[in-house]
Amino acid sequence: MGKLKETIHEVISNEIPQNSKVLDLGCGSGELLEYLIKDKNIIGHGLDINDYAIINCIEKGIPVIQWDLDNLPLDFPDKSYDITILNQTITQVINSKKMILEMLRVGKEGILGFSNFGSLEIMLKFVFTGRMPITREIPFKWYDTPNIRLLTIKDFYDFCKANNIEIKKKVFLKKKLNSTKYKQIRLFTNLRSDLAVFWIKKI
Repeated sequence: MGKLKETIHEVISNEIPQNSKVLDLGCGSGELLEYLIKDKNIIGHGLDINDYAIINCIEKGIPVIQWDLDNLPLDFPDKSYDITILNQTITQVINSKKMILEMLRVGKEGILGFSNFGSLEIMLKFVFTGRMPITREIPFKWYDTPNIRLLTIKDFYDFCKANNIEIKKKVFLKKKLNSTKYKQIRLFTNLRSDLAVFWIKKI
């Protein structure tokens, strides 16, 4: 498998040390774990509820458990993984706070990625159309969206402060025009970012 495209997966994989033990919560079809196992020699495991995703992981040889992330706590000992990943999933979990605290219980550190609902594109669409916004990162209508918890980058800062969570690193991404790739941005991040990735640890 070649190098991942400039996506949120590549941003995550670049920060994971060789030979780490990694748990991907909501792993989907296992693309990120497959890359990490081959390129970083990690010990990787995934959790997902979707039957199709589970079959895809098994076909790729990825150790996976079918699990509903709303079923907490997770059945893993404290700090049993070096890194837990929760990418593009937190907005689809009923108890988001409990899920984040649980991922930081199971993992020594966590990587959390999410779509930023505070972006200027989303706000302008809401103001000028009067309808729930549909974007490239959130391509759903109000009645079929999997997202039940909406947050912005500023919301996540507040959450970490209130729950004694250290933000070790953060990366903000905006999709390039007419491209599937992203660029990193550093100014006016809450207004400009489509995606955010945080490296976090419980204090």
